[in-house]
Amino acid sequence: MSRIIYICLLLGSLFSSPVIANTILVSPGNNKPLSAAIRKALPGDTIIVAAGNYKEGTLAVNKSITLIGKNQPELDGEYKYEIMIINSDHVTIDGFVFANSGSSSYEDIAALRIMQKGYITIRNNSFVRNFFGIYCQNAHSCTISNNQFQSYAKNEISSANGIHCWKSEKMLIANNDISGHRDGIYFEFVTNSTIKGNKSHKNARYGLHFMFSHDNAFIQNEFTDNGAGVAVMYSHGVSMIRNLFAENWGAAAYGILMKDITDSRVESNRFQRNTSAIHMEGSNRIQITGNLFTGNGWAIQIQSSCTDDTIKGNNFINNSFDIATNGTLQLNLFTGNYWDKYEGYDLNRNGTGDIPYRPVSMYSMIVERNPASMILFRSFMTTLMDKAEKVIPSFTPEQLKDELPSIHSLTLNTYK
Repeated sequence: MSRIIYICLLLGSLFSSPVIANTILVSPGNNKPLSAAIRKALPGDTIIVAAGNYKEGTLAVNKSITLIGKNQPELDGEYKYEIMIINSDHVTIDGFVFANSGSSSYEDIAALRIMQKGYITIRNNSFVRNFFGIYCQNAHSCTISNNQFQSYAKNEISSANGIHCWKSEKMLIANNDISGHRDGIYFEFVTNSTIKGNKSHKNARYGLHFMFSHDNAFIQNEFTDNGAGVAVMYSHGVSMIRNLFAENWGAAAYGILMKDITDSRVESNRFQRNTSAIHMEGSNRIQITGNLFTGNGWAIQIQSSCTDDTIKGNNFINNSFDIATNGTLQLNLFTGNYWDKYEGYDLNRNGTGDIPYRPVSMYSMIVERNPASMILFRSFMTTLMDKAEKVIPSFTPEQLKDELPSIHSLTLNTYK
């Protein structure tokens, strides 16, 4: 009996001994050396790739391995191929240049595609002159961080997105720099994910685009000089905190376009020099608090289809129009904001104005219905109309007023 126990223990120790991961070194010069190394590698192995140009068509990563580039080796798609497809969990890609992917008007060709897998890390890479940069298809629990994206978008039709996530969850998109794409970051049917610390700028359409994506947060990002700003649509439970929305100019450009979203937060952001800082349609139960609106054409355009929204504790400074709307019925709360156009008084010196402030001017209502009337902006006649409307309101919505306007600019913890 003791001999049988000894044999069982010996076999158990053999099978339980850890598998030793190997390191495979790859350098250019041989016929498809990286493809050969990936085929040779075992799960857990690390492939270290030396600097050089690698033209190997589409690389298929179908095992749990780590690929590390030394001195930025370039994986070249020759404007024909999808450069890499990941078909395995627990993969890390670090330190490469993904360049010159193929493009198509009917296929979503990407430099790097994640196919229905998770626990994947894509970091410290450069993506240049690609159609889609990274395409996450039904992925989960992935981290995309510290990457550079630069492409050639001239218009929306002939370009694609920098980071595209479809039907994914628990994604972390952090500290990337994205420019020259259609949308910098695109989420569709994505849940429980975080977008943090990114710079998305000079993209043809949106710096960030949400569609049917619930319970996500974007925090401490910069969205500047994009064709149409940021769009959040058909979503709920979205947290938008301490971001910068700046220099988004154009007839249909916004800091944020919120269309049919609910139960979300817009908190401690800086909206600076946008055509419209926030444009809201069909958006309900939104908390807009602690934000700075400065130098915008319109600070907030809130359509009459929006209800139960709270606009509280914000600073409105040097905007052409603070609030605009398209109807006379308003079911939203404005309270405790600072308005630099407020001309009221504070006799008891408690820091709150003694008379309500009506932020919607008569002229803004006219412009909302007839944009061509902007030609009269800052004329004596429009100033006279606005003064008369404040004395005897008849055209602007009676309910849209701040009952407790702050006399002094509020101290806010916004994006610096």
